[in-house]
Amino acid sequence: MATAKILVVDDDPAIRNLIHRFLGRQGFQMESAADGKSAMALFEQFNPDLVVLDVNLPDANGYNLCQEMQSRTGVFVLMLTSRTDEADKIRGFSQGADDYLTKPFSLGELGVRVGAILKRQRVVTTVEQQCLTFDRLVIDPVRREVLLDEAVIPLTALEFDLLHFLASHPGRVWRRAELIQEVWDYDYVGDQRVVDVHIGQIRKKIETDVSQPSLIQTVRGVGYKFESPGMLSSDES
Repeated sequence: MATAKILVVDDDPAIRNLIHRFLGRQGFQMESAADGKSAMALFEQFNPDLVVLDVNLPDANGYNLCQEMQSRTGVFVLMLTSRTDEADKIRGFSQGADDYLTKPFSLGELGVRVGAILKRQRVVTTVEQQCLTFDRLVIDPVRREVLLDEAVIPLTALEFDLLHFLASHPGRVWRRAELIQEVWDYDYVGDQRVVDVHIGQIRKKIETDVSQPSLIQTVRGVGYKFESPGMLSSDES
């Protein structure tokens, strides 16, 4: 696999340069920007695999920038903030962020988070390459596409990974902590409601009735499970 490309966007030159140098020493191709305008220009030219993005920029809102970038490519976004309010993190995740670091943070932790995110680009095994088909819903792990009634459903990278994981184990109930470990690929320290946020975003895109979801079901007091309509019909036949 080619070396991953990372774009760092932060208006604080000390933090920006520190991250740039640290990740550059890990062998990544690096570019950096101090504001939203130059970040978008570099984004178009550089086509990064991951953007390390500060929430507060002099000319842009990091949440909006995250959405703008992800509407153009399947880029991963790791957001940086000086805010400690959990509501800010929930907002970031709901708008497509793949992970979140609160300043101040250690470079070691940054390295772990970056590595975990980029692992989602790993080469999948033959079994993992198989399309999952459930009635009107098709999940293609090779193209990383989800089709509903033959129309492509736009999912963020993390939403795709979460849906694909749940659908790969139909009928099995997963606790939030288990999903974080399996999909985020490390022990996330923080509010496990981030899982609820992502499930909610996926439901809006694939469920006929979000108030009564039929595909991703909540198991009260435990977590979530994917219920296959194909499996239900085959049991009844």
